[in-house]
Amino acid sequence: MTESTSATHGDPILSLRGINKSFGAVHVLKDVGMDAWAGKVTALVGDNGAGKSTFVKGIAGIYTFDSGDYRFDGKSVSVSSPKQSAALGIEVVYQDLALCDNLDVVQNMFLGREMRSGITLNETAMERRAEETLKGLSVRTLKSVRQKVSSLSGGQRQTVAIAKAVLWNSKLVILDEPTAALGVAQTEQVLQLVRRLADNGLAVILISHNMNDVLRVADSVCALYLGRTAAQVDAKSTTTTQIVELITSGRSGDLGLPASLEQEAVA
Repeated sequence: MTESTSATHGDPILSLRGINKSFGAVHVLKDVGMDAWAGKVTALVGDNGAGKSTFVKGIAGIYTFDSGDYRFDGKSVSVSSPKQSAALGIEVVYQDLALCDNLDVVQNMFLGREMRSGITLNETAMERRAEETLKGLSVRTLKSVRQKVSSLSGGQRQTVAIAKAVLWNSKLVILDEPTAALGVAQTEQVLQLVRRLADNGLAVILISHNMNDVLRVADSVCALYLGRTAAQVDAKSTTTTQIVELITSGRSGDLGLPASLEQEAVA
């Protein structure tokens, strides 16, 4: 970890230190650390097998970390279930989006958390809240919140999934490859939405393999290398070459893992 990120962005809403996770004899995460800040986009990058998915699933409570310090909103917390993670204000938008094609936008946004008036669903209130949430994110690409998800483009689906995540007073939103398989115009729409999430005061963790996307919207970049944090750096003072080197070798000039840890990671 580098100190420049904290100096630039202030106190993080999420701070992880010394995180370890093993599955049997396989040590997947080794003393991993990362910070994320309200109002900022933190990119989490790394090659396949670097530990990104395990790390995010631990933050979300799907996995329980074996050891380490998990701090949220300035307090040390223990998260061992998605329900606990959601109660803190953490929402994850996974790559598969988990949307139901046969339901409309409102039904998807409130799926499993429906608003009721007595024993019946309060469709009017849910529709109003859905529209307010989309309006607050400056989403103008949807004709109606009563459109079936099956009729939406990839970019529109991603928008609905993100809006669903921020509907529940979330403080931190984790986005797993939100621009994967999108065209140029749809990618632009989603990146603008990612930036607006942060501008609205949310902390955003963006997982991406696309370095152009990362440097477009990220304020900070945390690079994982073979289960370790190579470095977390300020995006504005970092080049694509440096990030790629951190991802592929764990070091870039003076940045990254000490030589002893780099060799240990490879071993």
